[in-house]
Amino acid sequence: TSFHGLIGNSDEMQRLYRTIERTKNNKATVLITGESGTGKEMVARAIHYNSEISAAPFIPVNCGAIPDQLLESELFGHLKGSFTGAFTNRAGFFQAADSGSIFLDEISNASMQVQAKLLRAIQEKEVTMLGATKSQKVDVRIITASNTDLQELIRNQQFREDLYYRLNVITIEIPPLRNRTTDIPLLIQHFNQKYS
Repeated sequence: TSFHGLIGNSDEMQRLYRTIERTKNNKATVLITGESGTGKEMVARAIHYNSEISAAPFIPVNCGAIPDQLLESELFGHLKGSFTGAFTNRAGFFQAADSGSIFLDEISNASMQVQAKLLRAIQEKEVTMLGATKSQKVDVRIITASNTDLQELIRNQQFREDLYYRLNVITIEIPPLRNRTTDIPLLIQHFNQKYS
């Protein structure tokens, strides 16, 4: 009933497990879609920890929780003096995830500037720290998630279409609980055991 922390025996969940199994060792980018609370990070963790690179880092980043002006520095790092308050050199999440996976949740919150750098990171397999002139090679599997319709954002010119197609090589859609009500007793049993 449990698959790497995911609970459910419904047909929808069995399909999800099979997709994770097929995806786990494919280094292509993965876009996970689904409503808030459906477990997108859990699916990302299941992909990483079920794969050949499970011993390498898994770095989750909530793009919606980091202020826009800080997100670029957090993702790609910065050099000392590159902006006010940058007192030391600091590697970013991409460098921390090297040889492993980075999970970018709420990717729709990334600014156009960050989106352009993400596109370069995917295409060239390299990142440039803020304030740096030279780029660094990184070998990172990119998993992203969104609870927002990215195609709607593309139509409104708030999300890059070229980035969308780079992120959306493999799509995993997580079903909401209302579409798999047969899993509710299993979830009740799981949380009952966990918290009692």
